[in-house]
Amino acid sequence: MQQEQPIWITGIGALSPLGAGFDEISTGLLGGKSAIRPIDDFEVGEHPCRIAGQLRLPSAPPELEAARYDSLFPLEKCVLACCVQALADAGLWERRQEVRIGLALGTAAEWMSHWDADTRRGGTLIRRAAPDYRPLTDTICDALGLSGPAVSVAAACASGNVALAQACDWLRMGWVDVCLAGACDMGVTPYSLASFGNLRALSRRNDEPTAAARPFDRDRDGMVLGEGGAMFVLQADDCVEADRAYGEVAAIGMTSDAYHLVTPSPEPVQAIAAMRQALSQAEVEPGSIDYINAHATGTPVGDACEARILHAVLGPHRMRVPVSSTKGMTGHLLGAAAAIEALACLTAITRDAIPPTINLDHPDAECALDHVANAARPAKVRVAVSNSFGFGGHNTSLVLKAVGK
Repeated sequence: MQQEQPIWITGIGALSPLGAGFDEISTGLLGGKSAIRPIDDFEVGEHPCRIAGQLRLPSAPPELEAARYDSLFPLEKCVLACCVQALADAGLWERRQEVRIGLALGTAAEWMSHWDADTRRGGTLIRRAAPDYRPLTDTICDALGLSGPAVSVAAACASGNVALAQACDWLRMGWVDVCLAGACDMGVTPYSLASFGNLRALSRRNDEPTAAARPFDRDRDGMVLGEGGAMFVLQADDCVEADRAYGEVAAIGMTSDAYHLVTPSPEPVQAIAAMRQALSQAEVEPGSIDYINAHATGTPVGDACEARILHAVLGPHRMRVPVSSTKGMTGHLLGAAAAIEALACLTAITRDAIPPTINLDHPDAECALDHVANAARPAKVRVAVSNSFGFGGHNTSLVLKAVGK
């Protein structure tokens, strides 16, 4: 049953390899533009994968003191820039200290950014049990002057959806008037590249970067790392005029199977349950879904598993509901994947067009679906679903609805 009080997304701040801000990223997604390039930020000669969707961090937003912003770690800059964008977009920047604003931030192991930065400077933090660092939420709340509840959420690739769920709960309980929620990750680092490379999870198409990430394609050979994120301003129904909203957070389904650290369960019962839970709560029948943004990362096992999940949930509608994965354009943003893919769903809702799965030249027969392949598809999207299935069995499914649905 749908919750009584709708929750609206009224502001968006985002950074990705495709650009900055909702409009620029949406244009890139609908243009089928790949942002995968050779890594040039550190030495990659010994790595089997030498390509990624790297983020070029912007200079300090005009709302912030440049010297303070410049002193921050890259992940801190990314989160802060996205939050400033989102608050300004929602018309709340000047009033941010007049309302109770919470922060629900999805991210990966944030202390790794300190280890990485220290190692590049020739330091020795990696030899300790843990570096000394200030929690990321403290840094952001201090810089923005926020005093509402704040929490970091670490649920691997599903972190952004879990953060959105937390924000919805806070709003409905009356703990906050507004909540910043989403996820950011700066995962293109020597550590991440080595770790995923050793797992043989990364594509080795180094000579053709823009064609490397190939979700659902029969020739896929692994994912490509990306970085960035998206933060959303969420407000309850009685605090916002619906016509100012990008869309409604209609439901979020969550389960866990803990089958394996990185390999999806061959019997994805709990992932199926997460999708069905979200659709039931949002009062949406499978055949009424207008678009599904799949988690599909381009790994042989993962994409085939997700196709089985979608076949089970969609049933007879599996060849009539449009599906795409946007990771071929942005790379896999790891802890921020769910957030940037929620943005992709809002792109479809507000632009009346579905972002494509690029590099889908030979769809895998095992992944038979209504693929939106290689070019955007015009469509009236009223209900969009974003699946994010994280390492360790974190299963989430987000349902977003257009204003007035």
